[in-house]
Amino acid sequence: MIEETAHLSVPQAIRARRSIRHYLPDPLPAEQLTELLALTLEAPSSWNVQARSVVVVSDPEGRDGLARATGGQPHPREAPVTLVFVASAGAWREDLGDIYEQARGNGAWNAAYAAGFAQASLDFHRDLEARGLLREYAVKDAVIAATHAMLAAASMGLATSPMNGWDETEVKKVIGIADRDDLHIALLLPVGRPAEERRHPGRRPLARQVFDGRYGRGYGPTAAGNHGAAVPAGADAVR
Repeated sequence: MIEETAHLSVPQAIRARRSIRHYLPDPLPAEQLTELLALTLEAPSSWNVQARSVVVVSDPEGRDGLARATGGQPHPREAPVTLVFVASAGAWREDLGDIYEQARGNGAWNAAYAAGFAQASLDFHRDLEARGLLREYAVKDAVIAATHAMLAAASMGLATSPMNGWDETEVKKVIGIADRDDLHIALLLPVGRPAEERRHPGRRPLARQVFDGRYGRGYGPTAAGNHGAAVPAGADAVR
């Protein structure tokens, strides 16, 4: 564990996190980055297939390439590291024996469960393939992992900015998968020390966004009354 600063709790990290566009050039300590990546990969995934990977881009050429792929936005170039989350629509076709053996070794699954799980997973993914949903499911898994990365980084006092605006073809060139149609870019996540401070822009109240059983039906004690103000069109999307 990194002891440079006390880690924030999960609720503290959620409330402290802001999307940062400008970063200090300070490199991340290797141990801190490794811990961040390990926490990222603790994220759950559909059928535990783990159909997502992370490419760590820290060299100047790669960072410049990602900046160009994002239309010249500053954060991929300024941040010492950008994590590129890659979704693998074909991961379920690979040999997943190590996943099942690890689950058995950890006492999470027995042999019978692992065998049944493996077959059920194949059937599930074949159905997804027939419905053209393999990419969608893999991207969802990758985004879940990216959310883990954002909160883990915030807990360490690091800044991030989830980026969904980029040219996929160009990003794939930067990370060396231009010829891989089975791999998809899910999210870019610059990580580093913030060079700016951003205030919380606010969120609509729970009563406006949470419903009870049916969309539009008020939830709990906040159901009556305060609905908050709508976010104006074109407002700065500080997440």
